[in-house]
Amino acid sequence: MFLETVQELPGTVVAVLPSEGPLAARLRARNIRYNVRNYPVLRRIELRGLRNSVRFLFRFISSLRSLARVIRRDADAVYVSTVTAPVWVLAARLAGVPVVCHVHESEPGMSKARSLILLWPLRLARLIIANSESTRAWIAAGTNARTASRIRVVHNGIPVLAGRLQEDAGSRESSRLIVVGRLSRGKGQDVAIRAVALLRKQGYDVSLSLVGQCFPGYESVVEDLHRLARQLDLSTHVSFDGFQDPRPYYESCDVVLVPSRVESFGLVAVEALFHRRPVVATRVGGLSEIIRDGETGLLVEPEAVAGLAKAIATLLDDPVYAQRLARQGWAEAVDRFSSHSFARRLRSALSSLGSLPDQSPGLAASDGHH
Repeated sequence: MFLETVQELPGTVVAVLPSEGPLAARLRARNIRYNVRNYPVLRRIELRGLRNSVRFLFRFISSLRSLARVIRRDADAVYVSTVTAPVWVLAARLAGVPVVCHVHESEPGMSKARSLILLWPLRLARLIIANSESTRAWIAAGTNARTASRIRVVHNGIPVLAGRLQEDAGSRESSRLIVVGRLSRGKGQDVAIRAVALLRKQGYDVSLSLVGQCFPGYESVVEDLHRLARQLDLSTHVSFDGFQDPRPYYESCDVVLVPSRVESFGLVAVEALFHRRPVVATRVGGLSEIIRDGETGLLVEPEAVAGLAKAIATLLDDPVYAQRLARQGWAEAVDRFSSHSFARRLRSALSSLGSLPDQSPGLAASDGHH
């Protein structure tokens, strides 16, 4: 979404990343200028323990001054792609430059105190873009009425994909399920693994591919998932395929699972719909805004292993129904979540800034973990 957004920002834009990585390569491929600056990104692991917290605070203060100088010298506006890079919001305000913060995170289960700390910098933003109504509600609950009045909801969007219906779904002896996304407790891969174990006990020959990787420092999550697969005797039926292009997995699977415990939007669900694949997702956050239960996919409660397994079985037992959901889901996704729809809504939201000339230079800051 950072790539899609940068291409729609007005004027001359330079992307700024905290490190080189896959996102840098994608920017180069699209001929988008970028540079790398070592600024802090707020992650739980960064604040784990007193020593880490002090180190993070020192980096934050040092970066704040240097970034303010860069902004004052090079930019007329700043776009920040995440609430986890608050140093950019504060630096822009310190430099006297308008700042837009695009919030892709939502943590409704977070304590009130932590939410207040995380969301406080948004009070300094000229405009706040939320990727779903769920995210908007979380921001509004953790800030004040004046800040909430500056929130605009813009659902994520991606280029429409030429996906084909899986005509042979249900006809194979073995069925393929996938979960695409960062390996983390919040994404619910463990729930999917347990659902596969239950389905196999019920006589369904199913396998599961986990496409994605964890953030650095969270390797224990991956170890726990491997351990769970071994404990449930699923080592040959659950594959860990790492961070890579998920398109071949969408194209060859029978059902896409989005078993998240927390989800601010759920772009994977949109990608699945564009590939014309039936989707089973949890009824949390933005996923409830993407999927209409029983019409464009199936929704289940988070952490409901039996409910997830039952929904998967429903689709495998009735491939005609599964194809109908996939077809209807594709049609609605094209209308609501295409890159054209996203660009139109983003430009409408940005128009509230009003005073920026078309060719004004700007900096677009990302958390770099895409």
